[in-house]
Amino acid sequence: MTDRLGFVDVCSGAGGLASGLESAGFSPMLLLDNKRQACDTLLANRPQWNVVCEDLLDFLPDEYPEALDVDLLSAGLPRVKASAAVGRADSDQELRLLTATICLVHSIQPRALLLENLPALAESPAYVDIRSFVEAELAHLGYGFCWFVLNAADFGVPQERRQGILVALKKQWFHAFAPPEPTAAEHVPVGRALRRSMGSRGWRDADVWAAQALAVAPTLVGGSDNRGGADLGPSGTKRAWARMGVNAGALADEVPGAEYVWPHADDPSQMLKITVDQAALLQSFPPEWRITGRKTARYRQIGHATPPPVGRALGAAIATALRSSVRP
Repeated sequence: MTDRLGFVDVCSGAGGLASGLESAGFSPMLLLDNKRQACDTLLANRPQWNVVCEDLLDFLPDEYPEALDVDLLSAGLPRVKASAAVGRADSDQELRLLTATICLVHSIQPRALLLENLPALAESPAYVDIRSFVEAELAHLGYGFCWFVLNAADFGVPQERRQGILVALKKQWFHAFAPPEPTAAEHVPVGRALRRSMGSRGWRDADVWAAQALAVAPTLVGGSDNRGGADLGPSGTKRAWARMGVNAGALADEVPGAEYVWPHADDPSQMLKITVDQAALLQSFPPEWRITGRKTARYRQIGHATPPPVGRALGAAIATALRSSVRP
């Protein structure tokens, strides 16, 4: 096995999971996404990456020999609906993508598989049929597997973001795998995460605002491509943002300048807004990582992404198992 491990990443989006895996010692053999904007983002940051802009449902791995027999197949899939909703015209696309990813395991034969999705997929009784299908396929192919839930805040991400994870490894490596332990001694509040950027244009109250923004951010959500402009989430999420002095109904084009007067109002519509670049900080993208496109498209890429520190922690745990000589 080479020093760096090879992986194929599908539904790559803005590259949060892929960049995290890269920092954990993996090299991408191929990245796949069906959205042109996401592919542009990947290539803007890593021009040397092999990015294929194609729908997962149409992808034929035999046409890409570099994708075969890799160490890891990873996927940050769109959120799968509960089994009760499967079959609705607007809800079964996500299940088809999950099924297609499991079919790729047959074709690619990776030594490990990593799926990231919503927490309920890993732990809710409503998803037992879907989990049973996945488990039966993986057991047939000779994989051991485990489901678990991670909170991105435990890995230094300034955001309450619970993620459902499936890791499967060929049985000769599975017994060496353990889910990653938290790496952050404490959760990072929004004020600390955004203090520097809030004051970057000379806003005098940046310190005062940061001192009262003491909670981690609620989960960022990318929303649907069929929905209107970008906002920070549903009504409960907006109330949590309002408690930190943020209007979550829209995104700002720039951070406050020296002339901005903070109204200290209870009305969320009068509160300041965060920018898309600040949303990327809350998702823990590296500051130099460029998200391409217009404001709404950029925010949706960020909201759908796996925070890179979570990808790094998962990648490190998988790499440790793959580099072990442990046998069952």
